[in-house]
Amino acid sequence: MVNTTYQVQGMTCGHCVSAVSAEVGAIAGVRDVQVDLAAGRVTVSSDQPLDTAVVRAAVDEAGYDLVDA
Repeated sequence: MVNTTYQVQGMTCGHCVSAVSAEVGAIAGVRDVQVDLAAGRVTVSSDQPLDTAVVRAAVDEAGYDLVDA
């Protein structure tokens, strides 16, 4: 199991959390998504390391921005 934390910009409410969780959770191999709304962090548990471009596309689809590390 791999845990990776991403910084996401633009999340402000519970709907934001739901949208990001749903889109990122739909990525193949993702087992769990935890969102820390106050900190703007999304922690993803997956079977294998995820391609950042795939995560970025999912976050973008939800309407938010993945912040570059």
